[in-house]
Amino acid sequence: MYSLPKCHPKWQNLLFYLFLFIPLLTNAQSPTLDRIISINMENVHLADALDAIADQVGCNVSYNSSRIDLDKRVTINYKDISVGEAFARLLTYTLKKAQVSDKQIFLQLHPDSRGSLKGNLRTSDGKAAEFVNVSVKRSSKGTLTDENGEFVIRNIPAGQHTLIIQLLGYEAIEKNISVAPDQVLTLPVIFLREDSKTLHEVTVNGSMNKFANKESDYIARMPLKNLENPQVYSVVSSRLIKEQLSVGLLDVIRNAPGAVPVINPSGGFSAYLRGFGIGINARNGMESTSERSSLDIGNIERIEVLKGPSATLFGSSVSSYGGVVNLVTKKPFETTRTEISYTTGSYGLNRITADVNTPLNKEKTVLIRTNMALHKEKSFLDYGFNNTFLIATSLSYRASSRLTFNVDAEFLKVNNTQPMNFIIGSPLIKSPTDLQLDYRKTLYHNNADVKNAATRLFAEVNYKLSERFKSTTLFSYVEENVDHSYQRPIIWISPSLAVRASSVYGPLYNAYTNLQHNVNGRFNTGKVRHNLLMGANYRYFTGKFLFSEASILDTVNVTESFNPVIKQNIDPTANFEPFPTADQHTVSAYVSDVVNFTDRFSVMLGLRIDHFNRKEITGTQEGFKQTSLAPKLGIVYQILASRLSAFANYMSGFQNIAPAIQPDGSRLILDPQFANQAEGGLKAELFDKKLSASLSYYHILIDNATRVDADLFTVQDGKQVSKGVEFELIAQPVKGLNIVAGYAFNDNRIKRASNPAIEGNKAANAPENVANIWTSYAFQNTLKGFGLGAGINKVDKIYRATNNTFAVPAYTIVGATLFYSRENWGINLKANNLTNVRYWDSWGNPQAPANFAANLTFRF
Repeated sequence: MYSLPKCHPKWQNLLFYLFLFIPLLTNAQSPTLDRIISINMENVHLADALDAIADQVGCNVSYNSSRIDLDKRVTINYKDISVGEAFARLLTYTLKKAQVSDKQIFLQLHPDSRGSLKGNLRTSDGKAAEFVNVSVKRSSKGTLTDENGEFVIRNIPAGQHTLIIQLLGYEAIEKNISVAPDQVLTLPVIFLREDSKTLHEVTVNGSMNKFANKESDYIARMPLKNLENPQVYSVVSSRLIKEQLSVGLLDVIRNAPGAVPVINPSGGFSAYLRGFGIGINARNGMESTSERSSLDIGNIERIEVLKGPSATLFGSSVSSYGGVVNLVTKKPFETTRTEISYTTGSYGLNRITADVNTPLNKEKTVLIRTNMALHKEKSFLDYGFNNTFLIATSLSYRASSRLTFNVDAEFLKVNNTQPMNFIIGSPLIKSPTDLQLDYRKTLYHNNADVKNAATRLFAEVNYKLSERFKSTTLFSYVEENVDHSYQRPIIWISPSLAVRASSVYGPLYNAYTNLQHNVNGRFNTGKVRHNLLMGANYRYFTGKFLFSEASILDTVNVTESFNPVIKQNIDPTANFEPFPTADQHTVSAYVSDVVNFTDRFSVMLGLRIDHFNRKEITGTQEGFKQTSLAPKLGIVYQILASRLSAFANYMSGFQNIAPAIQPDGSRLILDPQFANQAEGGLKAELFDKKLSASLSYYHILIDNATRVDADLFTVQDGKQVSKGVEFELIAQPVKGLNIVAGYAFNDNRIKRASNPAIEGNKAANAPENVANIWTSYAFQNTLKGFGLGAGINKVDKIYRATNNTFAVPAYTIVGATLFYSRENWGINLKANNLTNVRYWDSWGNPQAPANFAANLTFRF
């Protein structure tokens, strides 16, 4: 442990370099340390840079890994310097002495090589700059300023660093700092303003692309950047959600290229990706569900949409052949902060949200954040409504520098009306436009409604085993309780005649329990670097389901006057019976290794083994077991380091299938149904991420789907192929202007099926072309604080079923916003479906015409 004596800055700098290089001079007799080398590496881990310097002289390097941040990203460009000097420059304060013995370079490090940093930020008018992101470049160290504009970052590895300061509406600041061991560096007050003359050693680079951040803890379950990941994924941030004034997941999910959202008549929420449906079944990387319950975005920080079969990491209960939708919830931070928001608009929209964050102790090791949302809205139809209440709390406890605990709890209560389920029974009906029901009418009353609640719990324990290995244990529990759910099937026997029916679900109970353990680590085998994940997961499902089969109520001519169906019409016809629901157990283990053969070339190898066990229901349903293997292979080559990469992947997904009883009474044991994807493309992050883009082509094959042959025997040789192209662009061409755009082409066809007549047909719910674009501009000078945005979503024709006889027409919807934002408050105006087009979801339900919303937000 040492510190520089207090003296004139010029002599202090001289003493610093003397202290730095004297240990190396004592080793001048070592020809290894005196060897002259040149080395150039960009944006690599510190551990890899140390290994590369030692490799120049054919040695291995040894050091105490607990003294330095090996995951820190560094760039080195050393020309014609000695090996000893290269280590000294790279480690600065941290290095005490270097020695060589038998092809081994020993780096003796100072016993305490970490320091702290504190400072104070002010806006240009001298007010405290609250909620500002302050981070150390190319490291995981960072925090937010408190209500006084103050910040503290602890445990920073000693040496030279770059501090990054970012606040929306202000210039980003990069400041060079020198952190000494066991010392607190106090910076002078920093003012957030465009004039940088008063800031010493400050470089103004302009605001960052606020929608281009794709860093994630969940997508690969390991620290892997977008350009290093061979899988395509999109991220919809809370910033974009707020800018678009979205109040529901239906609008948010449209920002992911190729995603088509839909609310199911059963009450759950789904999205279609690459021609396959997927429920919103992941939350913070763990299993969640929206099969019978709704969702609210009040506790959502970001939405991650992974493309393609993803069973290797997520299994069959979370993923589909089209991908995974993962909701990332809001987490607490080290600053007291409250945000209150009120939104009102067309059709009786009233929504209030609150976001309250605070530390619970002076040391800020215990943090809590609570989000609440109350949503009330009527339908544009003559009957219909949606009332929801959400409360969610997240608690974080940092027990030590190695051990942290995180706990999340969420409760959502919903009372609403479900969409109608159109069953087409007439060849005269080719499209919803053929139906003669008035666009703004429904056939059911408000009191034929739904009441349900969902409880979602999540717990995480992180333990740092060493500088290179980490252990993570996770637990999730999701419970759905449906008090009652009146379903609304309608059989159209002609364009004007509708047979009204109803079935009733509830009480219904579903419970999903998951326990997962992951170990992440980084290590080398010779010159090859590994980023390893090993994990295991146990899943248990149980449920109870009381229901009444659909019963016919009446037939109405929709061109004449009619009364809506009320629950009093339905209840006398209801005949409730328990629906057999078997318990399910799934045990899984998986491994994934990203092997870096060079700084630019890496291979991802992954494998999952999954054992599924559905229990028997005596006298009703036989149990069965299935074991599946899901491999994953990915290749990445960075054509331009950290800027442009080419990638390819082979991924698989599977679904468990129960045995089939054949006409002769025999029992056919089936294999799990598999989908295999091959994909290749390019990813780019250019101009300091002011341009982020991806382009890919994929081919998904299912060749063991079940079908029924001409003799009514089940065979497992059904075939389906989904192929297409996807493109995403996130750009900031000039300061203040942001563009988010996507395009997806999908050709999903049935190749072999039970009915030969549908072979070659398009798959259901698989539009060929889907496009989205959102452009916004925030004024920078005279009208600073004002901004405007506009977006377009286009969805091609959608076939309701594989017979391709009934199709929902293509549609294009336009939206626009006007907003004004200050430090402590903001206002936002939004117009949805600005051109007032008539369009329908994939079930045939009409969607809202032109509507408007206004939002007022206070931050303190």
